[in-house]
Amino acid sequence: MTRTVLRTRLCDLLGIEYPVLLAGMGPTVGESNHGVAGPALVAAVSNAGGLGVLGGTGYGPAEMEQAIKEIRALTDRPFGVDILLPVLGPKGGAAAELPDMNTLTAMIPAAHREKVEAMRVALGLPEVAPRPARNASERAGMASALFDPQSQIDVIVGMGVPVLATGLGDPAPFMRQLRDAGTKVISLVGNVKGARRVLASGVDAVVAQGTEAGGHTGRIGTLALLPQVMDVAGDVPVVAAGGIGDGRGLAAALAMGCEGVWCGTVFIATEEAHQERSRKERIVAADDESTRVSRIYSGKTMRNLTNPLIEAWDESGIKALPMGMQSALIAPLLRGAEAAGHNDWSMLAAGQVSGLVKAIRPAGDVVAEMVSDAAQRLGRGLAARIKLA
Repeated sequence: MTRTVLRTRLCDLLGIEYPVLLAGMGPTVGESNHGVAGPALVAAVSNAGGLGVLGGTGYGPAEMEQAIKEIRALTDRPFGVDILLPVLGPKGGAAAELPDMNTLTAMIPAAHREKVEAMRVALGLPEVAPRPARNASERAGMASALFDPQSQIDVIVGMGVPVLATGLGDPAPFMRQLRDAGTKVISLVGNVKGARRVLASGVDAVVAQGTEAGGHTGRIGTLALLPQVMDVAGDVPVVAAGGIGDGRGLAAALAMGCEGVWCGTVFIATEEAHQERSRKERIVAADDESTRVSRIYSGKTMRNLTNPLIEAWDESGIKALPMGMQSALIAPLLRGAEAAGHNDWSMLAAGQVSGLVKAIRPAGDVVAEMVSDAAQRLGRGLAARIKLA
C-alpha cells in the first residue's frame, strides 16, 4: 500500500515524515510524575511518522533518563521532550529553597486556607490528612521539574534528545547549551507578545496555541492567533495548536500557512496514552461544550473537562495563587473528592475538540487517518469544490 505523502519544511527541520506533533502532555494533579504523553505514546506517534513528545514535567533527572531510554527501545525515529519553565511562588525560587509541598503549603495565606476549608465543608467532602511523600525519587523529581529546569535540560542535552519543547516560559537562558548540542527548540505561545519573546531567543519553531486547546491556554482563538503570529515569525515555522483533532484541522492549518499541527486531546483517548481508561472514556463521552477554562488546578488558566469542583471554585470568587502554591492550596479538596468517590473531580485537561473524539484508538491510526484525510482535502477535495478565475 502506498504511503501518503504530506511534507512541509517542518518535517525536514525535525527529520519526520508528517507534520503532526504530539503535545507533550504532563502529569495530572494527584497522580504520578509520569505524564499522559509517556514513552509508549511518544514512540507510537513517532513510529507513525509524526513527532512524539514526552510530557517531561514532573520527571526528575533519573526518571527522565529512564523514560528516554524506554522511548529509544521502542523507536529509532526522532522524538522530543516537553518541559515547563514557570516562575513559581511570589518570586519564583530554586529547588533548594522550595523543596516540597510542605514548604509551599506554609506560604499559603491564612485567608485562602480558610476559604478553601469552607468550600470543602460546603461540598460535603471529608477531611483527609495529606499523604506522606511516596518516595525520595518522587520528591526530588517534582522539585527538579518545578524549580530546577536546568537539571532536566542537562539530561535532554546529555542524552542527545533531538527536540526540546517548552510549554511555558522563555528558553533564552538555555539556548547556548541547546544550540551547542544540536537540539532543536520549539516553544508554545498563546499571544503575539509571547511569540516575539521566544523568537528573540532564537527558537527553531513556534507553536501558536489558541484558547480552544486543552491544558494551559490563553485567551485568543486559534483562527485569529495564527496569522498574527505568522506575521511576526517571518521565516521561522509556525505550528498550529488548539481545536485540531482530525484531517480537516490539519488541512486548514496548512492552508493558512502553518507548517504543522500540535495535538493533545485527540491523543488522550488512545490505547498508548498513560491514562486510566475511565478518563479516556470521559473524553470520548464529551461534547463541544464539555470544557471550561479555570485557574483551580495550577493557578494559570487551564482548559479541562468541567466538573462540579471546577464550577464550585469559579463561583466562589477565591483568587488563585501562583503556580505551585495553587496546587498546594487545593490539595485538601482533591483528597476529599477522591475519598468521597468523586474521581471525575480531578484534573483532566482537554480541549474543545473533545467532541470530535468518538472512540479509543491506536495512536498510529489517529496519525494515519489525519494525514490521509488532510492530503485528500488539500488535493482532490479542494479542486473539486473551488474554482479559481
